[in-house]
Amino acid sequence: MGWAFKKDTNDTRESAAIYVADYLLNEQAELRVYDPKVVERQVYADLDYLGSRTAEQNRASIGVGADPYEVCKGAHAIAVLTEWDEFKDYDWERIYDGMLKPAKIFDGRNLLDADKLRSIGFIVQSIGTKSLKKQLVAV
Repeated sequence: MGWAFKKDTNDTRESAAIYVADYLLNEQAELRVYDPKVVERQVYADLDYLGSRTAEQNRASIGVGADPYEVCKGAHAIAVLTEWDEFKDYDWERIYDGMLKPAKIFDGRNLLDADKLRSIGFIVQSIGTKSLKKQLVAV
């Protein structure tokens, strides 16, 4: 969820999402991307530029969607990588219902209401918060 480096822009220069996606693709993950302003060809261009895989491999392993609910359907996890305000207003129960369980959210921007998401049933990791740091130390 989110490809631009910051909300309200389609600028992807040095976006963390590019590098997170590249890492996950190297781990054989299948990804779907939703960003309200970044177009599909830009997502592929950003990944192709890294040279980690061929353009064909990138297109086979990552999809770009225009509907956030469809992008999340059937997913194991969601990574929030851009702080788009619209993400806060989504019907997270609807998203949860369409996901595989256990359903996880990695909130890289500390944008979402983690307690509300947990009450729905999500396993939530808010990156950079005290609770995540504790979990990482305990592992």
